[in-house]
Amino acid sequence: MAVTDSIADYLTRIRNGQMARHRIVEIPASKVKKNITEILYDQGYIKKYKFEDDAGKHGTIKIALKYDKETQVPVIRKMGRISRPGLRKYSGVDDIPRIINGLGICIVSTSKGIMTDKQARSENVGGELLCYVY
Repeated sequence: MAVTDSIADYLTRIRNGQMARHRIVEIPASKVKKNITEILYDQGYIKKYKFEDDAGKHGTIKIALKYDKETQVPVIRKMGRISRPGLRKYSGVDDIPRIINGLGICIVSTSKGIMTDKQARSENVGGELLCYVY
């Protein structure tokens, strides 16, 4: 099955894994997905991740999902796609949205790489708004 929006597929696999209370989710890898995974780890939304390379392919990403220790509620409350293949959303540095007044993150693809909204504001660059997480 051909996937037209690989980032939406990535977000959906994580969302479905959390709803089914899985500890680990396997996702087909790409450079963009690897960058998003590193951002999610740095921001504390996932426990661990591991990149596994297959011969001749991009490989897979294994993500250990993070849950609250007491209530077993997933750390990621909501995640969604902003820009999609049918309707790209670009934003200048002044117009990058603040997710839940700065408590969540917006992942932005800029000319300096993929980064969070806070990093994009500090580096004074805009770009394509990929997704939001909180």
